[in-house]
Amino acid sequence: MMKPRNDSRFYVGVLIETDDTWGRNTVEGICRFGHEAEWVILISPRDREGKLRLPQMWNGHGVVAAIRSQPKLQHLKRLRLPVVDVSNYLKKENWFARVNTDDRVRVQLAVDHLASRGITNFACYAPPIGRYSDARAQQFKACVESTGATCSMYIADSGNHFGWLTNYADACDWLMKLPKPVGVFAGDPHPARQLIEICGMNSIRVPDDVAIISGDNDDLLCNVASPQITSIELASYRIGETAAKILQSLMLGAPIAQETTLIAPLGIRQRQSTDMLAVNDPDLVQALRFIRTHAKDGIAVRDVAQACRLSRRNLEQRFREKMNRSPGDEIRRVRLEYVQQLLLDTEASIASIALKSGFASGASLAQAYQKYFGESPGQYRKSRSATPST
Repeated sequence: MMKPRNDSRFYVGVLIETDDTWGRNTVEGICRFGHEAEWVILISPRDREGKLRLPQMWNGHGVVAAIRSQPKLQHLKRLRLPVVDVSNYLKKENWFARVNTDDRVRVQLAVDHLASRGITNFACYAPPIGRYSDARAQQFKACVESTGATCSMYIADSGNHFGWLTNYADACDWLMKLPKPVGVFAGDPHPARQLIEICGMNSIRVPDDVAIISGDNDDLLCNVASPQITSIELASYRIGETAAKILQSLMLGAPIAQETTLIAPLGIRQRQSTDMLAVNDPDLVQALRFIRTHAKDGIAVRDVAQACRLSRRNLEQRFREKMNRSPGDEIRRVRLEYVQQLLLDTEASIASIALKSGFASGASLAQAYQKYFGESPGQYRKSRSATPST
């Protein structure tokens, strides 16, 4: 694709796979911005070997890419064009900019979600399949250890070449030896699906024995697995849009930022693979289930105590001992997570969401949301409003 003479438009290449939800949403975010900026966009071109490569005849101005291999890195470097990377698989170099998910927020969401199920045993399964860096697993391990717990790490066969599993027997043996119940963080939906399959073939109950959460969401893989896989939903559309804005500035002569631009995930997509309560206290389990069911109805701690036939003081003590938080904290967490899902999945007004989630008014919801998440519900929705609906 040669650039015609006297054409003032920017010609931009996009080297991102579109075979999963993350890739498709990221590319859509790039293209929506590019269309408004009147870019001429070349999406996912391939060479004769099927690899993402820009053709020699292409005369462009900049590239947005997911750089996950040294050959692709060298291919882009030889172009001597502005480049924005939307992966963190390789070490960042000073000749390209980078936009990526904030991994600290990602793993904190995962740890908090598993801990809210009463889980105290943690593990991480992130074999090297060429889709994410080792940093994701190490961040999860560090986050778990910051709570005083330990995290078992799956160590892949050093001779592995990207495939279904590093070593099926080793992975199965590792999983069987983990203390149960255990919460496992999988690098992304591919290893998460592998874990589901291993458990199914070895009569390991998911989620009762092994609760699994994926570090990324893919609508197909997470929903067709049995049980369906809980995942971290990333702001992939926003990553693409932000990368496009940065590329625009670079093509106009701005300097390359050496710091990575970090984008927080959207939140948890709760599914069946973590739908459990690892608490050895039947009364507390009853209380947690009551809260999950009725938090949106505006319940208070006294309602939970009455439903479980416990004194409020006894209920408070059990929560502190087993969950390290109060029943009021748990009601607030579940209610606000429900609010967050409504903000993501519906176009309902804040006032309407307040009524659906047990708040007296939109103002009281906004105040509670701001205090808990550090931003207003309106800000949260606005920052994610560009995310296409599915």
